[in-house]
Amino acid sequence: MNSFLESIINRDPAAKSKLSVVLTYPGVKAVFFHQIAHFFSVAKFDLVARIISQFSRFLTGIEIHPKAKIGKNLFIDHGMGVVIGETSEIGDNVTIYHMVTLGGISPSIDSDSQRNLKRHPTLKDNVVIGSGAQVLGPVIVGENAKVGANAVVTKDVPENAVMVGIPAKNVGTTTKEFKPYGITPSSDE
Repeated sequence: MNSFLESIINRDPAAKSKLSVVLTYPGVKAVFFHQIAHFFSVAKFDLVARIISQFSRFLTGIEIHPKAKIGKNLFIDHGMGVVIGETSEIGDNVTIYHMVTLGGISPSIDSDSQRNLKRHPTLKDNVVIGSGAQVLGPVIVGENAKVGANAVVTKDVPENAVMVGIPAKNVGTTTKEFKPYGITPSSDE
């Protein structure tokens, strides 16, 4: 827990102390409740898992499906409106801003044919997803990639890429250095 809180303080200049992060950051609470819901989901207590995730959504405004796989140090900054779908996979040290959707693209018909299929994105380590971005379908966002605010990603993203626009286009590469909202100094062109 200590390294998790430290990772948030390192990525958020507004974070003043570990206590303030624990008490006031909805993303921390959402990740905590997800760990509990995920435990029950893995144990095949799906209804209990969904009730916990919906309670967390009510408290935080962040919806994480209990079956989503989340690595260490996920930081959901601000968080309101974040949706993380059932088959999403999130690596370590990922940052997600508010109003982000990691969603599926399958139609809401013939659900039986879609069960147990990979329908949601995979975010590799050190990815940053800017506010309002939509990452849709079973795409892979490569390590250290940045997705700019309000971008719509429907295709795989190479590692170290900077993706912006609708549909998202690769506008360059980035380093491992953290760049909030997925932009680089040269992106003002």
